[in-house]
Amino acid sequence: MDTKLFGQAIVKFFVGFIVIGLLIFASAGTIHYFNGLLFMGLLFIPMFVVGIILFFKNPELLRYRLNAKEKESEQKEVLICSAFMFIFGFVSAGLNYRYNWFMLPNYIVIVASILFVISYILYGEVLRENTFLLRTIEVKDNQKLVDTGLYGIVRHPMYSITIVLFLMIPLILGSAISFVIFLIYPFIIIKRVKNEEEVLEKDLKGYKDYEKRVKYRLIPFIW
Repeated sequence: MDTKLFGQAIVKFFVGFIVIGLLIFASAGTIHYFNGLLFMGLLFIPMFVVGIILFFKNPELLRYRLNAKEKESEQKEVLICSAFMFIFGFVSAGLNYRYNWFMLPNYIVIVASILFVISYILYGEVLRENTFLLRTIEVKDNQKLVDTGLYGIVRHPMYSITIVLFLMIPLILGSAISFVIFLIYPFIIIKRVKNEEEVLEKDLKGYKDYEKRVKYRLIPFIW
């Protein structure tokens, strides 16, 4: 067992858990925010399971995803925008609950929770299909083009899935205000995809031919 990798993964997991928990529950003014508790469970339980699977099945990918630092300047801007989106989105959801501005009905929360879980399962499938799925935009020396499974439908299935995942977050938290904030995310992803494809076209063998075979980036028949 790689104890260093295991320790690093556990530390990052709990740091994420604490930071997100503080943003949500401190702004809500209570731990008794059911939607917040529901979201934390839906997010971190599958995250823990995926982390354990990667640790035993593909420790190199886990190590790289934990330590990777973005080199592309455009992507650093994307990461900053995403960070602010999450901060304001989580805080606004907590404040929405604290002051009872407008809580979404339970049926929306239930549907969003189901879609969130389905999306998480699909995210795991993407990780299984593409062992080169990095957090940063770059091409590794031994990287091979993946064009089967979900990659045969759209060129960036991970981003398609994360759009659904992240748009479900404010709905699970019951906040329409937070949902408006999270609507920024698809535009952030579009910017990231355009920059990523420039890198892949230049550095990944066969990618230009792949673009001809699979025409859509994120949404079939649309874009």
